[in-house]
Amino acid sequence: MDIIEINKILSNSLRVEILNWLKSPEDHFPPHKELGHFNDGVCVQYIGEKAGISQSTVSQYLSQMQKAGLVIATRHGKWTYYKRNEKNIKEYIQVLSKTL
Repeated sequence: MDIIEINKILSNSLRVEILNWLKSPEDHFPPHKELGHFNDGVCVQYIGEKAGISQSTVSQYLSQMQKAGLVIATRHGKWTYYKRNEKNIKEYIQVLSKTL
């Protein structure tokens, strides 16, 4: 786990907000017509619309968060869905609390 990389990602308030939204997606996003559930997360389009940013920017943010282990991507056809990686987030918090 690279704490410095995760800290860099979390230094952007919108990326932190996205992680917060993904904590309880049913409270922040409309139901998925394609899947009918949030088990695999939220599609990039919905996240971009809520954030008010382009799909390419939100895709870049989510890709960075995925590389750092903060989110998990699942592909369904042409759509990619993202959800929080709760295990890695808890590990990050534990490592951070031991480090500081």
